[in-house]
Amino acid sequence: MAGRLREVGWLFLRLGAIGFGGPAAHVALMEDEVVRRRRWLSREEFLDLVGAVNLIPGPNSTELAIHVGHRRAGWPGLLVAGAAFILPAMAIVWALAWAYVEYGHRPAAAGLLLGVKPVVLAVVVQALWSLGRTALKTRALALLGAAAATANALGVHELAVLFAAGAAMALARFGSRARGVAAGVPLPALALLSPAALATAFPVTTAGLFFTFLKVGSVLFGSGYVLLAFLRSELVARLGWLNEAQLLDAVAVGQVTPGPLFTTATFVGYVVGGHAGALAATLGIFLPAFFFVAISGPLVPRLRRSPVAGAFLDGVNAASLALMAVVTAQLARDAVIDLPTLVVAAFSALLLLRWRVDATWLVLGGALFGLFYSSQLGSGSASSG
Repeated sequence: MAGRLREVGWLFLRLGAIGFGGPAAHVALMEDEVVRRRRWLSREEFLDLVGAVNLIPGPNSTELAIHVGHRRAGWPGLLVAGAAFILPAMAIVWALAWAYVEYGHRPAAAGLLLGVKPVVLAVVVQALWSLGRTALKTRALALLGAAAATANALGVHELAVLFAAGAAMALARFGSRARGVAAGVPLPALALLSPAALATAFPVTTAGLFFTFLKVGSVLFGSGYVLLAFLRSELVARLGWLNEAQLLDAVAVGQVTPGPLFTTATFVGYVVGGHAGALAATLGIFLPAFFFVAISGPLVPRLRRSPVAGAFLDGVNAASLALMAVVTAQLARDAVIDLPTLVVAAFSALLLLRWRVDATWLVLGGALFGLFYSSQLGSGSASSG
């Protein structure tokens, strides 16, 4: 067991340090490591976990890491995987928050991201191709995935798309028996356990930060844009702890650093309450993820064994991949901005699909390319001026 714990800890520490690109990229990196390379899980098992984390509140990629750790190394693995995945991002964001408070600005990372984003795009495309062959195993599931992607692209909420896809698949396969799905799929009911009323009008204290972010981590579904809206409502409009500019800086730092976007809480906590505030906010926003995974983890295999619930999960898996595809399209518009970045994306995809090069080296190579290319662009602009 100790050997497995070390494996889990080192893997998720590394993924947390190179995981640029948001949840879709994190899922892709995990699929490459735990399914293709290490074979800890089958594609079907991995997809079931992806579907499950989409049905509970909190940071999906962090919850997926926690699930994988639990499958690989039991309850200790659950704690080690989650902590290891969060730790690198938390440390980086903490350091940037200190620089922000001391010097009044956030360090630029545009050059780094210029090269990393095309690589991340290639990693996500590779994962979509790999997982899609398993999730979209019938024509009906493929059509359902296309419908889910269309609905989400038109603005339908992610959670509504997931539940509609699951219900449609259950109805199509089992007809009237699908009325039992609500009883057979208890994962969404976990949201009812969320301490939604914990954050009242606290002053700026360590306890106030902890309970405010505990609320956010307990009830938040959806993308980083949903996190931005929720934090604005809580921290700017209701509590007055931040102004608009500070909130945007906090979210920007969360986006340009690797690991989960929820480490935005670390930045906010430090800006508002120093080192104790950073620790309290980070613990508050991530603790619910460990709780929800601990409760829901044992239920996932039981769902797969139930015919009706298994059909529901098939539909959710297809919709989850569709949502990931929509995010990939959005990422592509931001990542491929000229011919050099297109070449980086295409070459990375070739290395991944043909030779299965480790994504870690590709991300590092992309970062070096981005720093070099941005410096060339800067020197070109200076000489032309």
